[in-house]
Amino acid sequence: MAEKRIIKCPNCGVFNTNKEYCTNCNTLISHQKKREFKANIVKQKEIDKVIYERENPNLTERLKNHSNILYKITGWILYSAFTIVSIIGAGLAWFIAMVAAG
Repeated sequence: MAEKRIIKCPNCGVFNTNKEYCTNCNTLISHQKKREFKANIVKQKEIDKVIYERENPNLTERLKNHSNILYKITGWILYSAFTIVSIIGAGLAWFIAMVAAG
């Protein structure tokens, strides 16, 4: 036996029984469908973000993959410099946290 759900439409105020859309104004009233719709929007935004990042790499990635050897070397030098600075920053943050922890 199915559960009876009575939902009041937030748009027109009509009570609907076991419906996903309002019978009066056709507004979406199902909370489950609203959650699925919002989840799909978030998922599509993440997909669009990944596609954008893949199609538009940063400067160092473009230089590392360049056909000219001088640009390629410059890209690897920049990449290495950024990596070393990041490692030093992470080590410094770790050291400060350990000193603060006592």
